[in-house]
Amino acid sequence: MRIRKRVAAVAVGLAMGTTGVTATGTAAAQEGLSVDWHACPQYSDAVLEQLQIRPEDREAFRALWARTECGTVRVPLDYRRPAGRQLDIAITRLKATDRSHSLGPMFMNPGGPGGSGYLMPAQLVLENPTNASLNEHYDLIGFDPRGIGYSTSYDCPAPEGDPGPQEPPSGPLTKTALRRMYDATATHNAACSASNPAFLRGLTTANAARDLNTVRRALHAPRAAYFGASWGTQLGAVYRSMFPATISRMWLDSVVSPRAYDFSYRFPGSARATEEGARLFTSWLASRDSVYGLGDTPSEVESAILALREAADAHPWEFSDIPQPLDGSFVAFLASAPDLAWDQAGTALHALTTATPGGPAPQEIKDLIAPPQDTPPEPPADAPQPFNETAQNAYLCNEDTSARDFDSLWTEYQRTLSDNPLTGLLTALRPTCAGWSLPTQHFTLKHSQGSLQLSAHRHESSTPYPWAAEMRDKIGGTIFTVEDFVHGSLPFDPTCASHMTTYFTTGVPDAGSCPGIQPKPRPEPELAYNATTETAVQAS
Repeated sequence: MRIRKRVAAVAVGLAMGTTGVTATGTAAAQEGLSVDWHACPQYSDAVLEQLQIRPEDREAFRALWARTECGTVRVPLDYRRPAGRQLDIAITRLKATDRSHSLGPMFMNPGGPGGSGYLMPAQLVLENPTNASLNEHYDLIGFDPRGIGYSTSYDCPAPEGDPGPQEPPSGPLTKTALRRMYDATATHNAACSASNPAFLRGLTTANAARDLNTVRRALHAPRAAYFGASWGTQLGAVYRSMFPATISRMWLDSVVSPRAYDFSYRFPGSARATEEGARLFTSWLASRDSVYGLGDTPSEVESAILALREAADAHPWEFSDIPQPLDGSFVAFLASAPDLAWDQAGTALHALTTATPGGPAPQEIKDLIAPPQDTPPEPPADAPQPFNETAQNAYLCNEDTSARDFDSLWTEYQRTLSDNPLTGLLTALRPTCAGWSLPTQHFTLKHSQGSLQLSAHRHESSTPYPWAAEMRDKIGGTIFTVEDFVHGSLPFDPTCASHMTTYFTTGVPDAGSCPGIQPKPRPEPELAYNATTETAVQAS
């Protein structure tokens, strides 16, 4: 699995019986709700390559896909007007292999917002045999939320003369430079939100939860299980809050804060977790001073990194074989490395202490520099849409309650830089909903006693560990701890995944822990720095 990390832009369970699909789903049939089943799309090897399905796994994927059923469910654009405009919600179903002991459907969402879950059942089963055991007793249901993939969707056209996303200049932003970026974002958001307001205002977490409940009824299932990661935890929390009696068992991995709708809380919290991870890194480096030579105490290492960052902002490194200068953001990128890449980042930091500008870059630095990003090739004609940026913007901005004026964002930027000296250059500039003209629609979370399992990753920064406790206090559940730095890694480590599959099989809550994805004794490269877009890529 590849995880892309962008600069700036997820009560004890009681009495859990089985939820087998029975002949009791007459209410849905009487309402005329049903799934329009149809032939599944077929994918070429070029598409499977784009989906990062290895050649040796393609036969297994196609066998799973041959078992998969594909369909759509009609839902209203506006649930207050059920007879009005209708949308299609695309779903897939990988039926349980043990039909005599079926536990009913399990919805699956990978996050986003904007991410497609259409292929998630097959992809998750293919990941490891532990995950595959979920399919013994559950019908695994993938789906594209409204606005995404095979569901009814929309892509905002680029405004005439729109220069596209503005890249930040080197070093800390001046107020003038940030104003230019703010104005460009506001222009884009204003045009996007005005281009199809009736549809875009319907892209909310609450509506996606209503759609899930409609799909459950169309499947004639009295209750359903749910697994979601990242934004999928927000969708799960809202779904549970709105329809608690319809949930059998739910596991949420990398849990968002219940205040995820408030960007002025959400992004500084993530930045703070990144800085805390950097301080763990400085302690690790200090204990290995003979290898990395940055100091034998955490404070000495921190001072060395800050000196490198300040020097790079004052005089960015220019090397003859790297196309862009490397400023303090590059140092912040190295300081924010997850533990999987500490050796690589520490080696690069040491190389910077002796680097000579103007000549060739040290090999340790060149190994980190991603090649320039050309215009990506057109995807194959039969490729599914893995992500919809318009939907992401709409889901986020339709719910964001934070201040959107320039002065508030400038103040927040300055404060985040000050609060996070090691990594702030990488995290201080958050996405903004400036110019988004549609009204804010705040979702509501409620506590209930149904079965709920939350998993939090001890050191990850996208959805920091404390947020799981915040969510538990808001809606209930039991917290399971994954001792790693990796966002959403639970199903990708067989040991951790075994806890998840046991919970879904037995319904017994789990307050334990698992190691998660840990550094290997001889790590392969984990980091790649794009000097143009200042985008970090970590492998897990």
